Amino acid sequence: MSVTSRYREAWEGFWREAPDEPGAVLWDAGPALTAGVHLPLFEPLLTDAALPLVDLGCGNGTQTRFLADRFPHVVGADLSSSALDHARRADPAGRAGYRLLDASEKSETETLHTELGDANVYMRGVLHQCEPDDRQPLVDGIATLVGERGRVFLVELAEAAGLVLKGLAQSAEGPPAKLAPIFRHGIAPGEVANAAVPEYLRAAGLTVLASGELPLITTEYTTDGTRIELPSRWMVAGRPTSPSG
Repeated sequence: MSVTSRYREAWEGFWREAPDEPGAVLWDAGPALTAGVHLPLFEPLLTDAALPLVDLGCGNGTQTRFLADRFPHVVGADLSSSALDHARRADPAGRAGYRLLDASEKSETETLHTELGDANVYMRGVLHQCEPDDRQPLVDGIATLVGERGRVFLVELAEAAGLVLKGLAQSAEGPPAKLAPIFRHGIAPGEVANAAVPEYLRAAGLTVLASGELPLITTEYTTDGTRIELPSRWMVAGRPTSPSG
């Protein structure tokens, strides 16, 4: 069994059990707290906002539907068919398209790029949940989708988030309800070094155009009613542009 197939089956199990209602999943915060905050950082750096936009690791499609109201052609892509079932049920009007995709598989991203042409890519919190051996192939896949004209916006948990999650998991009351199933399915967030993410991008031929820090807002609260926020870092990257533009 390959690394990716173990990972795929873990996600299938997670999404098969996940409830449909909004906010039932730890990271499923509303777009006003997530993609809506990210777009002002991403849009000014797009070379072409009319390119297709791929929401990579779209899960149940909460952010995909928001993005589909703002871009002309949006595709939600995920490794898990059960996640896409959630996304399609929540989007009966078909505002976005949905695609089963293992972005670490070169042939799959090449096929999608052939269909779409160059695309902008939005990816939130996917690398840190990948198996370490899949991280560079995944970023290589993003570079394939982006092509020459696209841009990628990615946001990943910072190293400091690992300490927060460990503290929550080991608390006397046990892990918060929405964190428990993540651990149970064997997809406990891994740790990606802060310095590793720009290196993955560089190795894939992409240049970091902007970066910064933002909390990743969750849908879970501590026992005293405080919403749990995880330290995160964001980056926009693309191919270097020539001086002539």
